[in-house]
Amino acid sequence: MSLEDKVNKLLISGLKDRPDIFVLDFKISENNDINIIIDGDKGVTIDDIVNLSRHIEHNLDREEEDFALTVSSVDITKPFHLKRQFLKNLNRPLKVKTQTGEVEGVLIAVDENQITLENKVREPKKVGKGKVTVVKQNRIPFDEIKEAKVVLKF
Repeated sequence: MSLEDKVNKLLISGLKDRPDIFVLDFKISENNDINIIIDGDKGVTIDDIVNLSRHIEHNLDREEEDFALTVSSVDITKPFHLKRQFLKNLNRPLKVKTQTGEVEGVLIAVDENQITLENKVREPKKVGKGKVTVVKQNRIPFDEIKEAKVVLKF
């Protein structure tokens, strides 16, 4: 059995009791550097990372293969990879790149096929001079999303 197969089985068994945690990325380099990135429906704690890391580390035999193991949580500045990440980020500001442009707004809804962002825009009044603030909702199908990220504001 290859190292990749062993680690895959250990990931499955290590997360068996934690359906709220999922693997975002899993790579093994030519030098047997194992890199695993996890996320969770309600976030990931340091204990989650340590427990998964220990589960994998303690069940691989260094006599058979030399390896380095890194288990980490997702970087908040990285684009989303799974629909599940959208659900986790409800009510947060997102920047979404589509095939036709960029949309920024608060993620207010996620369903099987699309997300809904809400944003405020200034538009000219229908009568008279000046502008008025209008709340708009943008529905964006998943198949049109090229990239989506959380917008960090300080």
